[in-house]
Amino acid sequence: MSIATMVLGESGTGKSTSLRNLHPARTLLIQTIRKPLPFRSQGWKVRASMKADGNIIQTDSAELIERAMRTLPHEIVVIDDFQYMLANEFMRRSDEKGFDKFTDIGKNAWNVLRAATDLADDRRVYILCHTATDDLGRTKMKTIGKLLDEKITPEGMVTICLRTMVRDGQYMLATQNSGSDTTKSPMGMFDELLIPNDLAAVDEAICTYYGIGVEVEREAA
Repeated sequence: MSIATMVLGESGTGKSTSLRNLHPARTLLIQTIRKPLPFRSQGWKVRASMKADGNIIQTDSAELIERAMRTLPHEIVVIDDFQYMLANEFMRRSDEKGFDKFTDIGKNAWNVLRAATDLADDRRVYILCHTATDDLGRTKMKTIGKLLDEKITPEGMVTICLRTMVRDGQYMLATQNSGSDTTKSPMGMFDELLIPNDLAAVDEAICTYYGIGVEVEREAA
């Protein structure tokens, strides 16, 4: 069972930048929106196809995203702008009448989230999403509205949900619930309520907490 982590935040609060210290050779980045990386990107290369070289795949197809996660060997997977996988399909099907498209979009999102927790035990998946505030003032993952929210609760499918924020010019990740959002992490995984905005450090903390890599180190010894 792989470890899936959601990273939620408003645009410009450091979601994409948080992966700057991840090792490109060990990381698969899936971009649902084609855009340049917001940091010096030596070592990161867009794949022209599934069989080509590179560690960046640009697609909003739920089927291709799931296939990439299941077939490519990278131990770390990052899905950036996950909410656009939903929004892009909704816009492509905006002329359709009825509610079937919401069921389809919900199923596609569920399939990808399920796959993110169904990989090998030593793999980690980070799902980066924008946030929205509901009628009760609660901050959660941005979807395409209530018709989809009635079908799935993405944060409920993962154990770790962090939130990006900026405090006094510092880009941080919140690790625990504020009382009005969906942030959460296991007890004792992080020492502070706010930690540096660095997915490499988060990944190290997750591996340490769950003992990922310990058996490999023991065998090497």
